[in-house]
Amino acid sequence: MTSHIDLNSDLGESFGAWRMGEDATMLKIVSSANVACGFHAGDPAGILATLEQAAKCGVSVGAHVAYPDLAGFGRRNMDVTSAELTADVIYQIGALQGLAKAAGTRVTYVKPHGALYNTIAGDARQADAVIAAMLAVDSTLVMMGLAGASVLDRARNAGLPIVAEAFADRAYTPQGTLVSRREAGAVLHDPDLVAARMLRLATEGVIEAIDGSILQLDAQSICIHGDSPGAVAMAEKVREVLIGGGVGIRSFA
Repeated sequence: MTSHIDLNSDLGESFGAWRMGEDATMLKIVSSANVACGFHAGDPAGILATLEQAAKCGVSVGAHVAYPDLAGFGRRNMDVTSAELTADVIYQIGALQGLAKAAGTRVTYVKPHGALYNTIAGDARQADAVIAAMLAVDSTLVMMGLAGASVLDRARNAGLPIVAEAFADRAYTPQGTLVSRREAGAVLHDPDLVAARMLRLATEGVIEAIDGSILQLDAQSICIHGDSPGAVAMAEKVREVLIGGGVGIRSFA
């Protein structure tokens, strides 16, 4: 049983007139914020506002780097060259670092978003491109990735600190990967069910896959998507059940 665990959420994703999520409320619940960097979502003014709120709430900030895909919300696979991907990630981290400094906080970790996150979980070439970008900017940045994914081993071997995460509101395959959003049951919506799953993860180190099998999962952070319907209620329930079960909420950074 772990004595504490991190709660993270994807924030800063509103763009112009299009509002996504309830950042101010989520920042009172989570301990880490994966903040969009403008490639898949987010505009400078909105990102800055989210960072200012994170600073007020004492929430750790991570760069939520992505493929350059505003239209697809960063969820479409892209076959970019290693040099392009490295430059893109450096650019995004640098932009967020500047905004974070202005907001009175700093970027302490990097969590790739969407299709990039899923691709580098098993694609060594693109994983190494992201790792190279992080090392070029700041070798103390923590790489956040899917628990059990090879990208975490590659990052650690390259000298980066790492943190493994699990997803509260996503279903898992028996192999430990996330069920595709295109499949039925991929996204979980019942706060009580999700909270019970996360308490079991924190206290027993296991999670039930979509076929009912049990997966061993070593995770130090739990993600609750900020743009999901009912995200705030789900985050509140997960936090409540974890604390009630003796698991404290604390950022890894």
